[in-house]
Amino acid sequence: MSVLPNSNSEYATREYWEDRYRKEGPAATYDWFKTYADISEIIHQIIPDRASRILMLGCGNSTLSEEMYDDGYENIVNIDYSSVVIENMKHIHEEARPKMTWLEMDIRALQFEDESFDVVLDKGTMDALLAVKGSLWDPPAEAVENCTKEVLEALRVLRPGKGIFFYLTFGQPHFRKRYLTHPNTTLEVSTLGTSFHYYLYVLRKHDSQ
Repeated sequence: MSVLPNSNSEYATREYWEDRYRKEGPAATYDWFKTYADISEIIHQIIPDRASRILMLGCGNSTLSEEMYDDGYENIVNIDYSSVVIENMKHIHEEARPKMTWLEMDIRALQFEDESFDVVLDKGTMDALLAVKGSLWDPPAEAVENCTKEVLEALRVLRPGKGIFFYLTFGQPHFRKRYLTHPNTTLEVSTLGTSFHYYLYVLRKHDSQ
């Protein structure tokens, strides 16, 4: 049964993801871009403290959270706006990985207190928000607003001085820096891969002035 959309713009809709996760079933997994094995050394460097409180944006049915958990990063909160996938993942992991939580939530309106996380991690979620009709060079205003809300919400819930927004994407800096340039932060960009490049953006939140 195909779960591919009729057009890429469907990736930006909740309806597509709800339908996809129903069709795939609770046991299915899918990882966009890199797997944890591909990026574990980078994560160890950027997030050396395994006790860090981590927020996983748009977790889907990726194996990233479970593999990070099994590697010692047990304090992970997973959110997705698909109720189907959250219930599936909660059912699969609640006994084997009891310290990890799963919540239905919109990344543009996080239901957490200010400065309550050490790390906010996005592996391809913003890319789905940008999968809309229009020019890559001049995306629709709604897409720009959605991505801006995501990053502002991430910065709001990050702790100052040590908070990190970790974003892995195929989006080149020209197309992504507009969402990741904010006062009182430092942005680091790394290129991963050889024949096909991925980009890692690490946005660090400074102490409040």
